Amino acid sequence: MKCPRCAGVEDKVIQSRISRDNVSIRRRRECLDCGYRFTTYERVEDFTPVVIKKDGARQKFVPDRIVAGIMKACEKRPVSMDDIESIRDSIIQDIQKSGEKEISSSAIGEMVMDALHKLDSIAYVRFASVYRDFKDVGEFMDEVKSLVHSKRGS
Repeated sequence: MKCPRCAGVEDKVIQSRISRDNVSIRRRRECLDCGYRFTTYERVEDFTPVVIKKDGARQKFVPDRIVAGIMKACEKRPVSMDDIESIRDSIIQDIQKSGEKEISSSAIGEMVMDALHKLDSIAYVRFASVYRDFKDVGEFMDEVKSLVHSKRGS
């Protein structure tokens, strides 16, 4: 591990413990060259699938894009960052459990919509309006009506 202060490569671990998220190990280190103390995090390398976009392009799966889309849909809504991160983590787990090397962006979008549908109706409609690319107000109204009917049935 390179020291952030002097770039020395010799250090010793002073303290190790499991981080708050229970998926990484937090280590306090001390550089043997300059004595500077710093923190590192160690975690298991996750399997990262390739996302197939609507136009057929392929790109690396980036969970922050899920968060950005959800945050935009949840703007000015009573949805906490913990809720958003929970959706992200759940989607990542579902993708990893599937074991697939490739996943379509539409499948990811459906997962986000399912989660938002349960969490916040307004955020769901906002996300759906962009994701489903409604062609007119009628399509949008049909989606809102189906949401109202599903809420009444619950």
